[in-house]
Amino acid sequence: MFWGKREGGVMSPEEERKLQEEASKHAEGELEEPQEPGKQEQRPDQEKSKLHPVKDFSSTRMRIIHLDLKGAAPKVSYLEQIFPLLFKLGASGVLIEYEDMFPYTGDLEILKSENAYSMEDIEKIQHLAELNQLEVIPLLQVFGHLEFALKHEKYHALREVTKFPNSLNPHMPDSLSLVKGLISQVLDRHPKASWIHVGADEVFHLGEGQESKNWLNNNNGDKGSMFLNHMKEVGVFIVGKYPRVSLLMWDDMMRQISVEKLEESGITLFASPMIWDYSSKLNLEVIEKYISNYANAGFKTVWFASSFKGASGSAQIWTPIEQHMNNQLSWLKVIDAIEKHPSIHFQGIALTGWQRYDHFSALCELFPVAIPAMAVCLQTLVHGGFNNEARKETLNILGCNSINLDKSLCEGGGAFAGYEIYQMVYHIKENLKNEIDNILQDGHIRGTFSRYHRKYRFANPRNIEMFGDRMFRLHDNWEKLIQDLYIHMGNIYFPDTVEEWMEENVYFYMDQLRELVKDYKQIIQLNGRPKTL
Repeated sequence: MFWGKREGGVMSPEEERKLQEEASKHAEGELEEPQEPGKQEQRPDQEKSKLHPVKDFSSTRMRIIHLDLKGAAPKVSYLEQIFPLLFKLGASGVLIEYEDMFPYTGDLEILKSENAYSMEDIEKIQHLAELNQLEVIPLLQVFGHLEFALKHEKYHALREVTKFPNSLNPHMPDSLSLVKGLISQVLDRHPKASWIHVGADEVFHLGEGQESKNWLNNNNGDKGSMFLNHMKEVGVFIVGKYPRVSLLMWDDMMRQISVEKLEESGITLFASPMIWDYSSKLNLEVIEKYISNYANAGFKTVWFASSFKGASGSAQIWTPIEQHMNNQLSWLKVIDAIEKHPSIHFQGIALTGWQRYDHFSALCELFPVAIPAMAVCLQTLVHGGFNNEARKETLNILGCNSINLDKSLCEGGGAFAGYEIYQMVYHIKENLKNEIDNILQDGHIRGTFSRYHRKYRFANPRNIEMFGDRMFRLHDNWEKLIQDLYIHMGNIYFPDTVEEWMEENVYFYMDQLRELVKDYKQIIQLNGRPKTL
């Protein structure tokens, strides 16, 4: 069994008592950071945090839009246009997965990308969110999906499996130090945050490192407790240092852990599970079982996670609107049935918008391309379905004439930020490959200007002049569109994103057309000479 036996891993009464006291004080807002001996003054970030009252969300059901910045992170100027749109569509917050876009300093500076936001950017993002009544929830992975840190040689020793950069080795002392450093830098820059999402999903290869194998041999092979022990350490650190902040975590690693072990771990006292499933049609019985288990384990609140993009293929270029809308409709059924579990409070739903499946994967759909899907999804949740009122509101906000669910298309114009990119990406999806394939596979071209002709630099000018005008027209039209797209993408994204998206979705086809044009220009000038040797 992956999760091992159920025996073992129980906290001592003294440990449980201390953890309950900390969690109780956390819930009441009484817990303060322990001070070092001889020090009475507080850190500036603590003083700043105390200036902001703790908000009461007990009667609010949150609708959170996930911004995955580990790929195609937009410039802050674009977020300035997007945040008002999110508010109009019914969002109440943003879940920002910074990854390497956060401006880490000191020992962690190596982790930030060359285009990372500045400290001023982080402050402006939060200010823009506040102006648009959006809560900011930072998301920071603390166990699995730490590729952005573990890829660096400096942290190779902290990998669970030496050759894989995915997961942290929970038994290395420096592992917790790294996590504490990440959390501290992010939360110190988010003094108004009510929540932090600590990830904790897909901790691949947990238990396969030598230190973990040794631990498992001494603890009945109990991977569940190994996972919970690390998360408990992370949670206790956050609760102690940032008493106003509550923890959220993806739930998948807890699904196979027994109710008893979850309760015994103490994690239920300070964290809330976020149950995620991006299927068009959820297995409601399975989801109900998860909720029941978490309620019985003692979790006080539960969150759900749907998707509005990035869940239909790791290299997807266009967002399937109906698929994501149906995902929301399935979650609405779960939400409607939450009263079956009176001991656990449903706090909100996060609509995920994955930009990469992991740090090393290709880009999913660009954010502007997914805006119509996001709008449909949010309005579906606001109105309890994509009814006439939801459709009317969506069209009004987006500036479209109609939403074609079959084609996943916003038709008849658009007034949302990035609409030009939306249009051009759709044209590329529909036509680029087909038009270039058609000319490369044209019977006349294959008969008079084949790969063999081009390789040995010979052809009859009379024959190839017959398709020259058509080829040049196709080439010029696509070059113009690509140049326009390059400019519009540059207004929203950093240069590395523009280059990556073009390489993955445009240049593979355009390079073939460009090579054809180049060979044509060179060979037609030879005026029908013999083939070269």
